[in-house]
Amino acid sequence: MVERVFPMTADGKQQLEEELETLKLEKRPEVIERIKIARSFGDLSENSEYESAKDEQSVLEGRIKQIQEMLKYAQVVDATQAEADEVAIGKKVVFTEVGEDDPEEYIIVGSSESDPLSGKISNNSPIANALIGKKTGDVVSIATPGGEFDVEILEVTLAD
Repeated sequence: MVERVFPMTADGKQQLEEELETLKLEKRPEVIERIKIARSFGDLSENSEYESAKDEQSVLEGRIKQIQEMLKYAQVVDATQAEADEVAIGKKVVFTEVGEDDPEEYIIVGSSESDPLSGKISNNSPIANALIGKKTGDVVSIATPGGEFDVEILEVTLAD
């Protein structure tokens, strides 16, 4: 059996631990109470409040199991172990597409922390996957579903 590994930053692991605690200590009791109240309405076969609460409970328990699995196999990556100018999980990378002037900036994180709208991209994304291990000044070819393009790495720093 292949053991799954979830690389993540120390901050990402802490956020997952906090989310798990909130789900177990706050959200779970709220949903259980909603189910109790809905049961008191009688006939469960036509009770939309009950069905809604049961659906919410199912989603909640699924998320709890998912987080527990990620934490069980979490591998906290120490970005300081990579060379100072080397792209790695936990590092911020600034690059420009060759022929363009506008720099793009991303923080490379584990997939459990990915939040592209906040500038955090998964180490499994095509961009991060191509950049990891490369250094400042390197020109890297990135293959995405939308096509291939080249970027030049301008700066690599530890993420804040």
